[in-house]
Amino acid sequence: MQVTETHSEGLKRAYQVLLPAKDLEDRLNTELSGMKDKVQLKGFRPGKVPVAHLRKVYGRSVMAEVVQNAVNEANQKIITDNNLKLALEPQVAFPEDKEEVEKALEAKGDFAFTVNLEVLPSFELADLSDVSLTKYVAKPSDEEVQEALDRMAKQSRPFSERAEGEAAEAGDRVTIDFVGRIDGTEFEGGKGEGVDLELGSNTFIPGFEDQLVGAKVGESRLVKVTFPEAYGAEALAGKDAEFDVTVTKIQAPGEAKIDDELAKNLGLESLDKLKEAISGAIGSDYEAATRRKLKKDLLDALDGKYAFDLPPSLVAQEFANVWAQVEQDLKNRGKTFEDEGTTEEASQAEYRKIAERRVRLGLVLAQVGESADIKVSDEEVNQALIARVRQFPGQEQQVWDFYRKNAQALAELRAPLFEEKVVDHVLSQVKLVEEPVSKETLFADEDAEADSADETAASTESKAE
Repeated sequence: MQVTETHSEGLKRAYQVLLPAKDLEDRLNTELSGMKDKVQLKGFRPGKVPVAHLRKVYGRSVMAEVVQNAVNEANQKIITDNNLKLALEPQVAFPEDKEEVEKALEAKGDFAFTVNLEVLPSFELADLSDVSLTKYVAKPSDEEVQEALDRMAKQSRPFSERAEGEAAEAGDRVTIDFVGRIDGTEFEGGKGEGVDLELGSNTFIPGFEDQLVGAKVGESRLVKVTFPEAYGAEALAGKDAEFDVTVTKIQAPGEAKIDDELAKNLGLESLDKLKEAISGAIGSDYEAATRRKLKKDLLDALDGKYAFDLPPSLVAQEFANVWAQVEQDLKNRGKTFEDEGTTEEASQAEYRKIAERRVRLGLVLAQVGESADIKVSDEEVNQALIARVRQFPGQEQQVWDFYRKNAQALAELRAPLFEEKVVDHVLSQVKLVEEPVSKETLFADEDAEADSADETAASTESKAE
């Protein structure tokens, strides 16, 4: 096997691989000889089938395997001999001349093919000793804990049926049967029986609940509403609809009590324990927000430290993922680029920069992780898998089997674990200054930050391997 580099520019490499006819012949004969003791053919005793006859029967299919094995061998040789780290799998180009290919498959001619590669850039890790980040810290207030308690008490309050002939009031729970129509035609999901609805909860289409205030048991009303423009079902978004609604039961709310009994109903031993649990849950949300802000600021700092060529295919792949999400979001909201005050071309340029940032940061984090020998254990992956399985009640076994049989899916679980470990490692190298802030400050502009590529969105661990 002869391997010759034919192109080297930037991060792109190309190699020509030549398999001489004699090499093909030797490989084919070796494979066929190994088949003698395994193949059973009518008219021949086991192990006595002549290689020439095996070649006549199986030669072409075995040669196809020989060629594929040679391709794999060549790819590995190129990577090993040149100490390359690939951005993507090698792209192999076979000869277009069918006659040349046929001769090679018969081991009557040399076989040449081209291997095109994109390699990962080489760069030095930056000194982070001059990086200082602010860690915003917020703590749950007594008022927030009380607001949560009030909501829980309201949700747990008892309801009792109103006296016969009494009308429904705001805050009452009504049980209804309904049939919805658009332009006189029933639509999917627009029908229900025995549905409980708390008037004023705003859980139904805007305006629906208000039109049931004052209704009595057994009364039927025609409710007219308009689905929101951003409604989840695209076929219904923005449409006018009418619902025939019959009230079958009306229940008035009882007193919302905040006491030890409320806590016990929620599985805790006392009101104090419930308050502690609420404070802890809110605190966890705040810590998560703190982490998101800190991570974004860290990635911004890293992004400013590095400038190197990026593998075009990785950027194109990441851009395709980002752009698909952008287009789907516009479609879901029924919007155009013009509605957003921009053009498709300007948006593509903006999101291509985001894709480049994600790839760059992915490569940086990968090299940091490799240099620090950061690993994700199988146990950690298993814990992540268990957490994922729990998200699909009733389908646990199917989800478990899917991940266990799909290496790529498992890699998608491993990658964010690796990334978070690397982020923790980098944070230990910079100066952190804690600053107490309010809840409003902590969560300010979080949606905007989510759109600014605060996550690398690249499988950083795979680039470190």
